[in-house]
Amino acid sequence: MRSLAPVCLPLVLLASGCAGGGDAVRDPAAAPQVAAAAPARGPVRSFSYETLDGGELSTASLARRFSVIAFVATYDVASQVEARFLAGLFRDHTPRINAALLVLEAPENRPLVEAFVATLKLPYPVALADAPTIAGEGPFAGLHHVPSVVILDPEGREAFRHVGLITQEALEEVLRGLEREDARSAR
Repeated sequence: MRSLAPVCLPLVLLASGCAGGGDAVRDPAAAPQVAAAAPARGPVRSFSYETLDGGELSTASLARRFSVIAFVATYDVASQVEARFLAGLFRDHTPRINAALLVLEAPENRPLVEAFVATLKLPYPVALADAPTIAGEGPFAGLHHVPSVVILDPEGREAFRHVGLITQEALEEVLRGLEREDARSAR
């Protein structure tokens, strides 16, 4: 009888190469997978969006604290989960940080966005993005995927960017690292 190893080995290697390599949403309970922080903090991100409550989400309104901004869409289930992770982060770390949601949808979707915010009981500012931001241009160039997260340093420079779902625990880990980095550079 012949050995099945020559036939089975390629199948096993193929199956192991396919496992976990996609863009599927990861189990939030799984170990956090944190993307690297931005290599060098560039210029201050200058932006201003009107929030749903008539306030302002801007460089000035977020100054003097690390600010976590999630980019979401109401039709995306992973965005709903990201909004909840951000709510937990905001609840556990206010007033040390700012948190906000930037919805990448057209102004005519405002009633849908308001329902999204009310249903999830989001405690932080929520704004609709403008057309250039939705297209991946403007102050957050290249970020038009949902969900995505940007962390700005207290001066308004991008310190971290992550495309895809990221857990509250992973965001806390990133924030701790950024705060340590700032403390070291202040010495």
